[in-house]
Amino acid sequence: MKKTTSKGISHGRVAENRRAKFDYSIVDTIEAGIVLLGSEVKSLRLGRASIAESYATEESGHVVLINSNIPEYSSAASGQNHEPKRVRRLLIHKKERNKILGQIKKDGCTVVPLSLFFNQRGLAKISLGIAEGKKKVDKREVIKKRDWDREKHRLLKNNN
Repeated sequence: MKKTTSKGISHGRVAENRRAKFDYSIVDTIEAGIVLLGSEVKSLRLGRASIAESYATEESGHVVLINSNIPEYSSAASGQNHEPKRVRRLLIHKKERNKILGQIKKDGCTVVPLSLFFNQRGLAKISLGIAEGKKKVDKREVIKKRDWDREKHRLLKNNN
């Protein structure tokens, strides 16, 4: 659901972490706001961002997004640009923040971003998943199931 205008993305998905659903089993999802600079928003509106290697953690009582890459905005004035991989603070309700911090302290849980998008009001949001890591065996089973479903669909399509 990506709507583009002449200026860029007004609402819709900017970046998605498809690898997260393969590497982790997602226990719960939370939508959070993200504190951005002006040049970061303009870069996002052009559809340029990567959250593949990023994760969320606690830093001085706040939940922050680490290692997300939003490239510099080329048309920004000199000295007005941002650092591409800076630590970005997430805006979460207190109840959700405590839930996330409790899950982070739990052994084997991590918080990974699933998608970065603009909502209907044009605000930048990030969908976070509280996740547990999958073993290699689990990943193989997912691949087998996906291949079997694909083959089953082909067989049913050819029989009709």
